[in-house]
Amino acid sequence: MRIAEYIAVPPLFDTSSGQGVRQFVELGIALLLSSLVGLERELQQKSAGLRTHTLVGVGSALFMEVSIHGFNAVAGVPGVGLDPSRVAAQIVSGIGFIGGGLIFVRRDAVRGLTTAATIWLTCAVGMACGGGLPLLGVAATVVHFLVVRGFPVITKRMSVAPDVGPVELRLSYRTRRGLLGRVLELCTKRGFRVTDVHVEAEAEDRGDNRERGKIKEAGVVLSLEGKGSALPLVEELTHWEGVLGVGLRSHPDSTE
Repeated sequence: MRIAEYIAVPPLFDTSSGQGVRQFVELGIALLLSSLVGLERELQQKSAGLRTHTLVGVGSALFMEVSIHGFNAVAGVPGVGLDPSRVAAQIVSGIGFIGGGLIFVRRDAVRGLTTAATIWLTCAVGMACGGGLPLLGVAATVVHFLVVRGFPVITKRMSVAPDVGPVELRLSYRTRRGLLGRVLELCTKRGFRVTDVHVEAEAEDRGDNRERGKIKEAGVVLSLEGKGSALPLVEELTHWEGVLGVGLRSHPDSTE
């Protein structure tokens, strides 16, 4: 007997075969919750923002809907075993590729870990909504905002020396005085880790022609991470001979 004789294929637009009002509502909830998470990441100017998180959440919910309702036509066919959890397991494995693409290492600093974890959480939220567990999806979304927005405030209050990094130290100085090496040594002694160094050298055409074209002045940007304030570091550098200017600002990158 052929397998086709056991299959009762429902009409293409049958709303009672897993594509009715309930499923559209579940997809809508996944859309809303994943958009909230993505909007928070977008406002923080992270590499994965509103669109990425929304697509991950809705896509995960749709996979769950297909896993639960998409194979009803072959249910009960001899020799065909259905396991709806298989699709869910593949979603969890597949989302790791997106998360891995968001994590990168620069020097000895790891970036994108929090955003990758958020993608993973958004996938779980979408799966919960698609699996008919929207309350769990809402709870997980609330947990996201609690962890990402609330925990940094708590850790800053608990820490004796709050982490101020990353910051950028901009320095202009006279060359051929060994200042750059001394500045790097000072930053290390003050407890800061130098994650990036960018030197911008420029020629000074003033003075005698024999000196023209030689590098007289240079600028350097140091990316620093560490505990405590970097303002004392700036104050000390302003008194160094050969240092022409010092600036400090928050670094646009972060470990999230």
